[in-house]
Amino acid sequence: MLAIALTAISSCKKTDESPEVNIVFLHHSTGKVIWRGGNQNLISRIVARISVGLADRLVGKAALPAMIEKHNKKQNVNYNINEIEFPKATPYGWNNYPYDYYNIWIKNAGNKPFMEEPTLELLTKDYDLIIFKHCYPVSNIGPDNDSANVNSDIKTISNYKLQYLALREKLLLFPETEFILFTGAAQVQARISEDEAIRAHEFFKWVVEEWDLPGDNIHLWDLYTLETEGGLYFKEDYARSASDSHPNPVFAADAVHLLFNRIVDVIENKGNNTSLTGKRII
Repeated sequence: MLAIALTAISSCKKTDESPEVNIVFLHHSTGKVIWRGGNQNLISRIVARISVGLADRLVGKAALPAMIEKHNKKQNVNYNINEIEFPKATPYGWNNYPYDYYNIWIKNAGNKPFMEEPTLELLTKDYDLIIFKHCYPVSNIGPDNDSANVNSDIKTISNYKLQYLALREKLLLFPETEFILFTGAAQVQARISEDEAIRAHEFFKWVVEEWDLPGDNIHLWDLYTLETEGGLYFKEDYARSASDSHPNPVFAADAVHLLFNRIVDVIENKGNNTSLTGKRII
């Protein structure tokens, strides 16, 4: 009995001493669909705005936190993941495009929230891994103006590039924090012009091939490639409908596994053992 007790104490001590890794996923609707792994209906989406716990009881626990919990038990680690709508609809507004991350995290940086939204100075105090993304209207990119302006919320490639370069410089100031940025969500063909889709393809290609640097604390998860498979549009087989650019449940169920792979690999191997889409390399 003494041996059993000592074993139990040793096991508990091992669990208690497992390093805690706190993760936050900043998202809106597309992110919510992937967070749940497609396991969500209209009622649960409405209820989740009141109580995530009640929504979980209606349709079951969201897929991504459930996978994290399973990994914790299997590997005896202590990863905690939380979700936040960022930015909220009010007072800032339901916008999470390159300008908005620049506006909140760089232009209005500091140890106080900006319009009730947490700055990086605040988020990095609470989280070891920060995951963030854009809603699919990020792909509605217009033609460039005469000159780029980092302070402009107009969606052009030149403005996006300035904002992304400023964002990269800012994220590198927090070397103890890891970041995962989704490449932008695509849109179905019926909801975007060909010119806009071509510009989106060009920009996200630049993000992958030029903006993303090896060996730092910034990692990509290439949602854009998963949704388009190299084309210009979100494949209709993966979308909620031919006119709705949200992921359907089948796509979300596959995507959440790849996102999970990427998250765990970033924590445990600096992202070196998965591709940008989350497929395991070894």
